[in-house]
Amino acid sequence: MKKVSVFLAEGFEEIEGLTVVDILRRAGVHTDMVSINDSLQITGAHGITVKADITFEKMDFSDVDMLVLPGGMPGTLHLQEHSGLSGLLCAYDKEDKFLAAICAAPSVLGGLGILKGKKACCYPSFEEKLIGAEVVMEPAIQDGHVITGRGMGTALTFALKLTEALCGLEKAEEVKKSILF
Repeated sequence: MKKVSVFLAEGFEEIEGLTVVDILRRAGVHTDMVSINDSLQITGAHGITVKADITFEKMDFSDVDMLVLPGGMPGTLHLQEHSGLSGLLCAYDKEDKFLAAICAAPSVLGGLGILKGKKACCYPSFEEKLIGAEVVMEPAIQDGHVITGRGMGTALTFALKLTEALCGLEKAEEVKKSILF
């Protein structure tokens, strides 16, 4: 079974994080909501509190197939400041394991040099933080092992792109049809 970790930080964009979790679980992907804080309780950018499944320190990432960064502010800044997460993202990049980020969060990958030479998209006004990327205006785009999305309004398209990368087009289409998208 495929495994994904979705990282939640105080101030994350709720729809971007939870849509990914919902769609991947519908596709049969084991998806953990990982708090980068000491607490499982994480409050999003719009005051919605979510209970994560596990904290970063307790999570075993050895068999995780994909790491996902939801955007939102100040959530994206908290993700960027977490040194353990930065190290993990760089290790996944070196192994060409799947990395995904949406909205402002692709800036985290850009800051780590992960987007150099790749097509990527993000929330408007964050383009300059996609260091070395070819910025595109697609709702979501995959370039090799990196998948990026533009924002809350593209969260379903982004989540289905992750499903396709992990489970194939047929499964992504099945989920898409089941949710009437």
